[in-house]
Amino acid sequence: MANANFIDYVKIHCKSGNGGPGSTHLHRSKITSKGGPDGGDGGRGGHVIARGDKQLWTLLHLKFKKHIKAEHGGSGSGNLMIGSEGEDMYIDVPLGSVIRNPETEEIIAEITEPGQEVILMQGGRGGKGNAHFKTSTNQTPRYSQPGEDLQEDWRIIELKVLADVGLVGFPNAGKSTLLSVVSEAKPEIANYPFTTLVPNLGVVPYRDNRSFIMADIPGIIEGASEGKGLGYRFLRHIERNSCLLFLIPADSEDHLKEYRILVNELEKYNPDLLDKKHLVTISKSDMLDEELIAEIREQMPEVELLFFSSVAQQGLLPLKDLIWNALNE
Repeated sequence: MANANFIDYVKIHCKSGNGGPGSTHLHRSKITSKGGPDGGDGGRGGHVIARGDKQLWTLLHLKFKKHIKAEHGGSGSGNLMIGSEGEDMYIDVPLGSVIRNPETEEIIAEITEPGQEVILMQGGRGGKGNAHFKTSTNQTPRYSQPGEDLQEDWRIIELKVLADVGLVGFPNAGKSTLLSVVSEAKPEIANYPFTTLVPNLGVVPYRDNRSFIMADIPGIIEGASEGKGLGYRFLRHIERNSCLLFLIPADSEDHLKEYRILVNELEKYNPDLLDKKHLVTISKSDMLDEELIAEIREQMPEVELLFFSSVAQQGLLPLKDLIWNALNE
């Protein structure tokens, strides 16, 4: 069910409220039959506002709510009474959400903090009442301003997972197994490609009650940067990771080639990803002896390798140390 509930892309139509019209009221009372203008201003139309919510991890709640509409502002009235403001409409989104214009692809906002608010559609301003237009030559103006029109447009919201370290590797490299061993996360694990169809997050406990967040993300294949396999669904989720942990399985036919394919796909998708700190590891290393380990090191002399096995619980603490040091350099 977790897979079905993870939605990381929605397109919604946002519509703010019209500003309320100003009033053209003239003051009347028991003792005044020809009073001056006392029309109040109209109220502001409601905004459509995106708001960060740390309790959310998916955009599922927006999947079937394609139209978001705020309330119109109220009309002004006599005795300089200002119209009521239209109620704002809030769109709660997970941290890591990016909001863009679907036509220009321009990024409008990025929500990364709890409670962060961004106005997506501005409510129209209320019109001025006739009291504003009284002059020495026009003591009883019988006109006022209409409220400003609402704004409406489509917006794309896409989620990019926020994590300290993202796991990068081919399908079946052992990413989900690692996450399940070092954290309380329970990703689906099986011996076939693309077991992981959505990102999984886990909090990894470390020394002295410290911790960091690890993301198990669907595996890369060659051509992922062009959309093959899970393509962009995978790659956009690593853009926010502070550190990238490459996993190359011990039973790979060519460790260096696999590493170069991973690096190449990241570079083609977004060259800035290579500026992130990245660590290279050999997973499933319990099937290696010292001679094979030395052979792999000789294949990849330019890369500092760490060997570990999630199943055999080998090398996990040095792996955590390596990640923690990289995150806190």
